[in-house]
Amino acid sequence: MVYTFARRIDWLLLVLVLPLVGAGLVTMKTLGGGSDYFFLNQITWLAVGIGVFLLFSVLDWEFLKRSMVLVIFYGVGIGLLLFLLMRAPAVRGAASWISFSGITLEPSDPMKLILILLLAKYFSRRHIEIARARHVIISGLYAAVPMFLVLLQPDFGSAMIIGALWLGMILVSGVKKRQLLVLLLLGAILFAVGWGVFLEPYQKLRIRTFLDPFTDPQGAGYNALQSVVAVGSGQLFGKGVGFGAQSRLGFLPEHETDFMFAAFAEEWGLVGVTVLFSFFGFLLARILSYALRGKDNFERLFAVGVAVLIVAHVVIHAGMNVGLLPITGISLPFLSYGGSHLVTLFAALGILASFGQEQTIFSRREAWQKEW
Repeated sequence: MVYTFARRIDWLLLVLVLPLVGAGLVTMKTLGGGSDYFFLNQITWLAVGIGVFLLFSVLDWEFLKRSMVLVIFYGVGIGLLLFLLMRAPAVRGAASWISFSGITLEPSDPMKLILILLLAKYFSRRHIEIARARHVIISGLYAAVPMFLVLLQPDFGSAMIIGALWLGMILVSGVKKRQLLVLLLLGAILFAVGWGVFLEPYQKLRIRTFLDPFTDPQGAGYNALQSVVAVGSGQLFGKGVGFGAQSRLGFLPEHETDFMFAAFAEEWGLVGVTVLFSFFGFLLARILSYALRGKDNFERLFAVGVAVLIVAHVVIHAGMNVGLLPITGISLPFLSYGGSHLVTLFAALGILASFGQEQTIFSRREAWQKEW
């Protein structure tokens, strides 16, 4: 039984993830006499995440291909986001977390996974008809509702990720160039409306200081400047583990979450960053291999959606850490502190691995039938 269980696990997928998690743990580990609160908590979430990955890898997720099941999950996710707006207290200016029995959940993270599943189902049935504008609009509404609710928290970063998920999956599904131009124009209009209606003053200030951090170097532009300094000071080989002055001495706030990349780059340098991105590349290649051998459009699109989720997080997080994007508070996948984000990623990979196992069984059964 143990042997059968082990054979159903994609150990390569897990092996590719562990160095990324390890890099985050080393970066947030206090080597002196400070508190290891984030380090110890992240180890606990890592154990939970691996357990979820192993369990999800051996379960049969075929029921996720039923529209009614996905609609129920979508409704639950929207309900949690609405609950945040009505009841959850604001933490650091945003009502983004639900706390119960000492455990904190950020509903926007599982909502991203639910949206991937929902869009994969929608596009898998309409991959030929996607050229019709109404399918673009309907799928956009599926993404717009959680995006709008997340913006109201306000959490501009997660809203960007949700938008990137929809855009990435609709591009893969075969949207026309003319429709893409209309989407870009619509996005510009929505940004203009969001600027005037939804964005909080501090978010507008972040965008202004992104364009010119020196307009407020001791205020809104402080984090952006310190992050760029941290990345640049790492140079080629970095300052060494535990010797990152910007993060260890407190000049770079929240280095275990929003500025994990900057903290890592300072201690590991360009060489370390190159190795880090290489592991992300290997992981994405493994994920996309599931897309190539998926037995139906749903599984292929789900794999693409998981890849888009990781790429969007990496690009936005690294971009804001090096001064190319405004500070939005986006986690670096598998490295940044946070249980909801980490467990959600492991859950997504577990479902993906389960589909891969079903593909193997399906392929063998089909080959056996053809042979006989």
